[in-house]
Amino acid sequence: MRKENIRNIAIIAHVDHGKTTLVDGMLSQSGTFRTHQVVEERVMDSMDLERERGITIMAKNTAVWYGNTKINIIDTPGHADFGGEVERSLNLVDGAILLVDSSEGPLPQTRFVVKKALAKNLPIIVVINKIDRGDARIQEVLNEIYDLFIDLGATDEQINFKVLYTIGKSGIAHLELNDGSTNLKPLFDTIINSIPGPKADDSKLPQFLVTNLDYDSYVGQIAIGRLENGSLEMNKQYSVCGAEETRTNQKFSALYTFEGLKKKMVDKVYSGDIIAIAGIDGLNIGDTITDNDNQQPLPRIEIDAPTVSMVFYINNGPFAGTEGKFLTTRHLKARLEKEMLRNVSLEVSPMPDRADAFEVKGRGELQMAILIETMRREGYEFMVSRPNVITKLIDEKTCEPVERVYIDVPDEFVGIVTEKLSSRKGIMQDLINNGSGRVNMEFLIPSRGLIGFRNQFLTDTKGSGVMNSLFDGYRPWFGNIPQRTTGALVADRAGKSTSYASFAMEDRGELFIEVGTKVYNGMVIGERNKSGDLNVNITKEKKLTNMRASGSDATVTLRPPRRLSLDQAIEFIAEDEVVEITPESIRLRKMELDPHKRKIAAKDDFD
Repeated sequence: MRKENIRNIAIIAHVDHGKTTLVDGMLSQSGTFRTHQVVEERVMDSMDLERERGITIMAKNTAVWYGNTKINIIDTPGHADFGGEVERSLNLVDGAILLVDSSEGPLPQTRFVVKKALAKNLPIIVVINKIDRGDARIQEVLNEIYDLFIDLGATDEQINFKVLYTIGKSGIAHLELNDGSTNLKPLFDTIINSIPGPKADDSKLPQFLVTNLDYDSYVGQIAIGRLENGSLEMNKQYSVCGAEETRTNQKFSALYTFEGLKKKMVDKVYSGDIIAIAGIDGLNIGDTITDNDNQQPLPRIEIDAPTVSMVFYINNGPFAGTEGKFLTTRHLKARLEKEMLRNVSLEVSPMPDRADAFEVKGRGELQMAILIETMRREGYEFMVSRPNVITKLIDEKTCEPVERVYIDVPDEFVGIVTEKLSSRKGIMQDLINNGSGRVNMEFLIPSRGLIGFRNQFLTDTKGSGVMNSLFDGYRPWFGNIPQRTTGALVADRAGKSTSYASFAMEDRGELFIEVGTKVYNGMVIGERNKSGDLNVNITKEKKLTNMRASGSDATVTLRPPRRLSLDQAIEFIAEDEVVEITPESIRLRKMELDPHKRKIAAKDDFD
């Protein structure tokens, strides 16, 4: 039994191919916004970090009306690090719109999201976006999409997809190129005709799978998901089937359906729709809300296992507590547990040998960096270790995660990129030179070989290289991989950095700090141009002599310091270093601040 007055769709694509912009157009043309209402671009990207980075991080849903049909739209992230969001979103829908850039074509993350959609047997509408680009190659891109579907083992029915051509920014869709369309009506019509309504039956027992969690300061925790069967009403009692226990006699404080960007409070919700409920505490993603007497839980959400881990520590440095609001183990533990409730692809566990540290496992460095930056902006102060890959024992062999790396560089940089990736155990799989001055390469490389490489890659290619990576499974351990080949410049005392001392460091390496920055013993202040760490006095001042004043060289010109972003700092640190995170600063430091203890530890490691 299908409901013909509802359509549930997800929009999937590679990063920056225009998903969120297309949703803007669909919201606008469906009458969601009032006439003359001022609406900012990429209205679905509501997080500050999403706007700053230009990517979707959290999957979000909205709903538009087209005639008498309600279309629930899930805007999903395009980056593989946020794959948990994509996998959850695809549980809610009956079809997907695959958006592909008319010039770039299907890229690694396109493969990732299409593979997930095909595995769930979802019908797909292909939308070739940005057809107004000067370098658009529409027919070639369409052929590449067919090749991708065939490569991923799509069925004949799945390969027989509908194709539309759009200019998302202008809100125009064409069934055929140059067919004169001036709006998104062809897209809405294709959704209604090609995506089936949800299979649902209002007369059955209720089954609601919690797929996402939100929080409202007025009603508390809000659970979002699709009501598979039955109906839910206010003032009635239901059961919650969790992973380990079932709770009965639960009542709602509010029921919502979605309209546009807002939640609409209702007294009753029906099957097939994407809804939200409030009033039941302690819900987790994957729980089922069902009949109070005859419980029928739905299968829990299954997602891919994490591949990267980092250790989060309480900040114990000399500047601890001077810049943050939340400093203690209790604060850090509560915040990480709260994140785990909302993000199913994240795992948190206490470290067995330290009470003030927690191991956090996730999908990749970017996902970790987003979590760290979010916590930092909330006022948390803590330290994080270098990312490490998570190994598996397969057939009694230690196996590590492997990634497929796709690289597009000017042909003069092919040698240096190949050399660097080969030293990190990368194996070239393909090389295509079309004679256009740029070369496409494909490598298979252990995930740990990519830690710290992205920064180096941009430097080696002078910012002109494009690199994308995709998780490709597990392979036997590749052996030792040399990571950072340079040492660190480490402050040997507390104080403020001076221009006199900074100038003396110019031939020793590159500084990360500006003149006048407060430093402490054990703080990493720069990258040495040789291997091995160097302890330096960066607070040294020029002394007054009988020949000249102490400030006579104050006008010396210094090379500007290299200011590391959070992502770059995480990539840079070595095994014995951590990044100190506060709302105001990002500092690098040695895990052991005492230089004598570091020397003893290094000697023990050597022995």
